[in-house]
Amino acid sequence: MNKKSRKIKDASLICHTTFRVRFSEVDSMNIVWHGDYVRYFEDGREAFGREYPGLSYQDIYKSGFLTPIVELNVSYKHPLTVDDTAIVETRFIDTPAAKICFEYIIRRESDGVVIATGNSVQVFIDENKELQLLSPVFYENWKKKWIVK
Repeated sequence: MNKKSRKIKDASLICHTTFRVRFSEVDSMNIVWHGDYVRYFEDGREAFGREYPGLSYQDIYKSGFLTPIVELNVSYKHPLTVDDTAIVETRFIDTPAAKICFEYIIRRESDGVVIATGNSVQVFIDENKELQLLSPVFYENWKKKWIVK
């Protein structure tokens, strides 16, 4: 089994978020500017946190931690244009390490074509900006609640 199919199989929680491309998001070629896909991933993570309470940015902050992104990858397949509606599929990838891993698939809503794929890795830092090598208790409790083994 290759790494990509393993990750898809291991995605235990999935959230779908719909968005419409705004004029301000297209470049001089009339397609979505490449950097806006990172924002769409962010929208997916925010929606994920609302759908699976306990892992929103505010929940993490209230628990005394921050989760900076330390790795981000985007693979562009097809363009989006103004007024296209698309769906971000945000997939939580469980890992025993002290990090939060997501994979993303953006599809155009009208025809289901895959527009972009990607992944991100976030780590935990405490109030003193110190990297946490062990998962915080709140995160372990969140996983116990939501991850089906």
